[in-house]
Amino acid sequence: MPVKKSELYSSLWASCDELRGGMDASQYKDYVLVLLFVKYVSDKAASQKNYLLDVPKGGSFADMVALKGDKEIGDKMNKIIAKLAEANDLKGVIDVADFNDADKLGKGKGMVDRLTNLVSIFDNPSLDFSANRAEGDDLLGDAYEFLMRHFATESGKSKGQFYTPAEVSRVMAKVVGVGGAKSASQTIHDPTCGSGSLLLKAHDEAKGATGHDLALYGQEMDNATAALAQMNMILHDCVTAEIWKDNVLANPHFKEARTGQLKTFDFVVANPPFSFKAWSNGFHPDNDEFHRFQFGVPPQKNGDLAFVLHILTCLKSTGKAAVNLPHGVLFRGGAEAAIRREIIRRGYIKGIIGLPANLFYGTGIPACILVLDKENAAARKGIFMIDASKGFIKDGNKNRLRAQDIHKIVDTFTRLAEVPRYSRMVSLAEIGDPKNDFNLNLPRYIDSTEPEDLQDIDAPTCAAASRIATLTPSNATGRSSPASAPRCSRRPSRLRRKAPAHQAAPATASSGSPSPTSSPPSSATRSSPPSTNPPPGSLPSGRRPTPRACAASPRAANPRPSLKRFPKTCSPPSRGPGCSTPTTCISTSWTSGPRPCRTTFT
Repeated sequence: MPVKKSELYSSLWASCDELRGGMDASQYKDYVLVLLFVKYVSDKAASQKNYLLDVPKGGSFADMVALKGDKEIGDKMNKIIAKLAEANDLKGVIDVADFNDADKLGKGKGMVDRLTNLVSIFDNPSLDFSANRAEGDDLLGDAYEFLMRHFATESGKSKGQFYTPAEVSRVMAKVVGVGGAKSASQTIHDPTCGSGSLLLKAHDEAKGATGHDLALYGQEMDNATAALAQMNMILHDCVTAEIWKDNVLANPHFKEARTGQLKTFDFVVANPPFSFKAWSNGFHPDNDEFHRFQFGVPPQKNGDLAFVLHILTCLKSTGKAAVNLPHGVLFRGGAEAAIRREIIRRGYIKGIIGLPANLFYGTGIPACILVLDKENAAARKGIFMIDASKGFIKDGNKNRLRAQDIHKIVDTFTRLAEVPRYSRMVSLAEIGDPKNDFNLNLPRYIDSTEPEDLQDIDAPTCAAASRIATLTPSNATGRSSPASAPRCSRRPSRLRRKAPAHQAAPATASSGSPSPTSSPPSSATRSSPPSTNPPPGSLPSGRRPTPRACAASPRAANPRPSLKRFPKTCSPPSRGPGCSTPTTCISTSWTSGPRPCRTTFT
């Protein structure tokens, strides 16, 4: 029965809990992953007759189980691991951790109990790895990367270098084109392989798409990280992969036996250390025996393009590469500008993919994937650019690419589809124009800013006016008429200033013409003596006010309007108190104060 991922993760974290307190979190891997490795190969060798690794007598996980409670368990576990390493040429790979270290694991009974509990966690019937790949499942490899991801998180910048996020590795494996591999004789190389996760993602992409088992070659400078890569290859059943520990710039390991020049590969994937300052240690770039710096020598304190030039030298004439780099390589000047100009002119750059910031452990700066292609370089007329900096999700204190983000990047790049504010094919002529001067900074060519969301500030006011229209009387019968409803006169910047409430005209005049259902003013109305009119500008043009006397009131001369008023209609028409002629009584009810005087229009 296949191992459940949840059970495996639970066991791995339980083992980390046993080690807490005696060592830094970055050192958990030295113990936990070695036990994981021994358990895995022991189960495989027990279930497969022709397993590629040899598990000698006295060098299996079962021998560790027999030591539970033993007073010398630490020393004897070291001997078991040493036997397994010697039988499979893994010295310096799996025998780095000292299980008899009293400073880290405790003394006396404390060490015995801790190691006994540690072995017991893996001695679980539910953790039987003998059939975990029976149906192509790579459960243990995923768990291995899961642990490394958390180790990189807890140990910070010092160990963040050995892990490339799985989502970024997946994007690089797809855009580099290994899915189009033509034969199993083709090769994949990672000159800065770290723990090997990026190299394995490219291998799995090729095997899943074509069925070809491509040969893997990796080189890593850090000793402990190179050991992780070798174990990772075995855990993923890539036992024939070649991993070498050394500085790839000063001492590249993979060379042609006949010429002594660098070995060339069909595909290269790499995530070199960002802005590596000691890149030239150990050799003289000006007199490089492999002729890697013919386009120029990168700055002494910035080695990003040194790795790019090394990769270009390692590619076959039909080779392709995907390199993860900081954005500075796209626009920095000086020696880097001259190198960038030569690379662009030769058509080696097929595409550039800008990634979100804060994806990588140990740094929060944004990165980009530089896609190189020698096969079609001579006919290349442009560079396809993608700005995917806004497609991510927050995951704790880091950002992470989602499945839809990966799909969008890969699909857009594969089809070379131009998407507004996301991707564009930029011609080499435009890039070489004096105003750009071979600057590849993505914002120069792709405006990814979203258009401003314009708000109609008049809309709420006009909607309110429409609702008020249904309450505004327009004729003597008190019925509302659509023709007499208030109209919204919109202006592009701000609304019209309305007259004060106690000076406002009736709704019958607000539309600019009398309501067809209203009665014409009487002669008495037209001949009424003049009185104080509302201020100029508060009445529609072409109309003159005719005052009406209102009932005497102690506060009529100085009405006090409030924020709320409610229109109402008096029906039938009657002679208002103090008014000389019959007229329609259109009153306004205020929350406080008397009814103000009204003015009608003739």
